[in-house]
Order: sequence, then structure tokens, then C-alpha cells
Amino acid sequence: MSRCLIVQSDRSILLEVDHPQYEEARDALARFAELEKSPEHVHTYRISPLSLWNAAAAGLSAGEIVSALEKYSKFDVPQNVSADVREQIARFGRIRLEGAGTDYVLRSADAALIQQVWRHPKVKALLAARPDPNTIEIGRAQRGPVKQALLRIGWPVEDLAGYVDGDPLPLQLRPNRLAGGTWGLRAYQREAADIFHAGGTAKGGSGVVVLPCGAGKTMVGLAAMAKVQANTLILCTHVVAARQWRDEILDKTMLTADQIGEYTGHVKEIRPVTMATYQILTYRKKKTEPFVHFEIFNRANWGLIIYDEVHLLPAPVFRVTAEIQARRRLGLTATLVREDGHEGDVFSLIGPKKYDVPWRVLEKQGWIATAVCREVRSDLSPDERMRYASSGEREQFRVASENPEKVEVVKALLRKHAGDRVLLIGQYLSQVESLAVGLGAPSITGKTPIREREKYYEEFRAGKRQMLVLSKVGNFSLDLPDANVLIQVSGTFGSRQEEAQRLGRILRPKADGSQANFYSLVTRATREEDFAQKRQLFLTEQGYRYEVLDAGEMMAGLGRKVEAGKQG
Repeated sequence: MSRCLIVQSDRSILLEVDHPQYEEARDALARFAELEKSPEHVHTYRISPLSLWNAAAAGLSAGEIVSALEKYSKFDVPQNVSADVREQIARFGRIRLEGAGTDYVLRSADAALIQQVWRHPKVKALLAARPDPNTIEIGRAQRGPVKQALLRIGWPVEDLAGYVDGDPLPLQLRPNRLAGGTWGLRAYQREAADIFHAGGTAKGGSGVVVLPCGAGKTMVGLAAMAKVQANTLILCTHVVAARQWRDEILDKTMLTADQIGEYTGHVKEIRPVTMATYQILTYRKKKTEPFVHFEIFNRANWGLIIYDEVHLLPAPVFRVTAEIQARRRLGLTATLVREDGHEGDVFSLIGPKKYDVPWRVLEKQGWIATAVCREVRSDLSPDERMRYASSGEREQFRVASENPEKVEVVKALLRKHAGDRVLLIGQYLSQVESLAVGLGAPSITGKTPIREREKYYEEFRAGKRQMLVLSKVGNFSLDLPDANVLIQVSGTFGSRQEEAQRLGRILRPKADGSQANFYSLVTRATREEDFAQKRQLFLTEQGYRYEVLDAGEMMAGLGRKVEAGKQG
């Protein structure tokens, strides 16, 4: 049988989609390469130093990577690619950061490498002394900045300096939920927590766990807390997410309500387990003033800090994270992709990827719902087309996103999915509010009070509402397990992060075993279509194929089905 890969000397890899080996090869590539393009027939991956260092940190060897390339490649793997893989994998851990009394040292068996680091202008100012040819002393405050600086010059540090224990917090997981019924960690959740903790040794204690939305990343966090047994600070995307963490902690651990605090714009409590929002951490009155709430990192003797949705970690929080490297740090996310290019800072300051499972693997095992992904393309009317042509680039994206033709597509899809549990999500408030009014459904935006949001969510869970219309607040940490249809009417410019979050809203397994349906509405021949292709990269990364439908043909087909039903 012919093979499905072409490995090129520029470290790009072409993968033939319509090939019997496609899924097997895709899953192998996902462990050490980054997806760059995903048109219909040939997908392009690229091997980068960071992708290889993450692979090395997760335990993948150079031999395993080269063997995978050779197994699926149509032609010989270029010699320089094999050499680069071995070189970059070998770089991880060549420099170790270790504890030395009250300070730290960098050590390497390679004295020439230590000399190179010692003299490098981008690192020199962070270093203290060189007591011997294989060792460099650094101050306590430089643990994070040194790792950042060395990563930028191509030397990922293996941090073995260990951690403070934090104030002890006895924590047991419940065998039964508060409302009744047993529960337990799934095998992959337990394995992820075990690998992160590494038996409490310096080999563990910092890193990122990558799991699909709906796969129970919160459970991994609870399992890590049970292993660390210390005061924990949990950083969340917003207040609703913080309160969902609280509910899960109360439901699945033996902790009591008075041991759990909330530190948000609404409440300022510091307790043994405290949930804080990224929004409150990055608040300051003026850009020139300090971040007044950063002191929360030192207000208690935390033994563990959990960064929920770490791919959304605001850049200012990296700065304070660099200062708390002695505390254990767990990042939870559905994707390591960041739109701001800070993947290297996640690696250096939160930790490398320690564990991941492809979405389709969990789907086959029944832990997340089977999903069908479709893109529905509409045209602009002649008037809207002229408005689009007369606008600037940013305004063009909005004109395309708010294409009035999408309203008719939404109505057609709602007829098709009558009786299903539907979420509509849009980028622009005016569009969200207009859809909500037209469809007789509540709109939930950043302006909606927290209490009102929670009321609507509870009504949806209880089956009193079949549909919610959401702004970007619907991207993050929504616990709506019965939702099985999501219609994305507009989104952020080419954001793979957002695609991950939105698809994840409907991936909880359904009680009746039914599939989830994900629709993305896109205006044809516009900037929105260009950005949609970038968003599709995420679906492809996770193994989903998507159909592209013409809106007119789809609505005509649905109309014929409705008419046939009436005649029947």
C-alpha cells in the first residue's frame, strides 16, 4: 500500500486526507507537529522546536518520532529533518535548574554550553556567579525569567528545583455525589493527574494537561488537589466558571463551603481553596498603575495554583507567574494554541505539556459525544455587497459576520432541529440581541447580571428552555450537558481557541447516545470566509471532518422535506 505523508526538508509535512492511513498518521503527527493548513485534500503540518520540546517533556523520544515519519512517508525522510528532530529532542534537559540552599543553580554536563549561556547577552543580566565550569548560580527571583530567556535562545530548561509544600489541606474525593449516585475518576483523568504529580517529586508539579472540552478537565484538577493536599488557588476565565468550580468541589470532595472562597469583582474571600478570575487579576485603574490584585498570589501559602483555560491566560499574569515558580502549577486547556504567540511562555512558566488525548479517541470510547461539523455559506445581497466593498478591512469582517441572510439560515436550522437543545453564539452584541428578540429567546451577554445568567442556564438544564442566544460569554466553562446543537453565527478573527471552546459546549455525552451538531455560518467570498479556514484548523487537528453546505441549497432541501411531511 502506498503511504500518506511527504516529509519536506523545510520541516513541513504534507498529509493526504483521502488515504486509508490518514487517521492513524494524523494521530501520530499530533504528538510532535503543528497543523498549519487544512484544505480538503492535503493538510500541512510543521515540526517546530517548541512542538518537539513539548513532545520530549511528554516522554516521546527522537527515535519514536523519526520512526513515525518513516512509517508513513512516501519518500525517504530528509536527512536534515531526522537530524533536527534528534538535536531538538536532545536539547530538552541538557540544562537543568536545581535548588541550592536558598537560591538556584543551572547545571549541565556540557561545560561549553554553560560557557555559552554565561556569556550570552540576553541571559547574562539574570545570572549571579559561576562557581565551577558546569554550574551557574542564579538568584531566587530569577527562576522564571531565566527559563523564559533560555527558551528564547533555544535551550529549554528542565526545572528540577522542587516546590514549597504550601499550607496543608486534607482533601478526599467523595465516592458519591451530594445529590446521590456514585462517581469516579476516568482512567485518563487519573493518569493525567498521576503524570502531573509524579509522586510528589521534582519531576512533576508543573505542566499542562490538554483535554477536550467536556472531557472533565475539572476532574483532573480535583485529582491533582487530592494528591497535593495543600491550599489551592484556582484561576478562572469568569465568575460563572469560578462558581462551577465551587459546585464541583462541594459535590465531589469532602471540603465544606466555609473552606472555599471566591475572589472576584463581587466577593473578596481568601480561603484554603480560592477561585479568582483573570479579569480581577488584571484590573488596574490606569495603564500606568500596578495591578492591585496581584498580591493574591502571596496572600496565602498556596501549595498548588491551577490555571483553568490556560490558553487564555492574560499576558500580565505571566509576569507574576514568573515570580512564583516555587509553587506547583497546573494548566488545563483544550488547545495549546494561543493567538498572541505566548506558547513559549506557557511552556517556560506554567510548564510543558504533560498529557493529552485526541478528541476522537475519547469520542470512540464514549466519553464525549460524536459530533458532525458543517459550515453553511451564504451570499451577501447586492446592497450589502456594495456596503462591504465600500468598507475598510475591519468593517468588512463585521458586515460579513452580520449578513442578514444568516437569520434565514438560523430559522431553517431551528426547524430542522425542532425539539433539540440549541445554543446560538455570536460575536457582536447587536446581532445577538436582535436574534434573541426575533426568536423569542433570552440573550446572555457580558451585560447580563450573573444571577440572571445562572437562572437561564438552570432553566436550560431543567428543560424549561430549549434555546439560549449567547455572546462570547458562551465560549467558556459552560456546564450545559444536554446542549446538542450549536449554531455559530459569527466569531472572532480566525480564532482556533474559540472554535475549541464553542465545539466543546456540545460534546458532553448524551443520555440517548445522539450525536452533536456544530454549524458555522459564513458569508461567501468575504474576509469571514478567509478567517473561517483558519478556524477549521482546530477541527482538523482534533480529527473532525466538516461538510461545506450552500445555504440556498440547504434551505431548499429542508423546505422540500417539510412540504413532503405535510403531504404525508
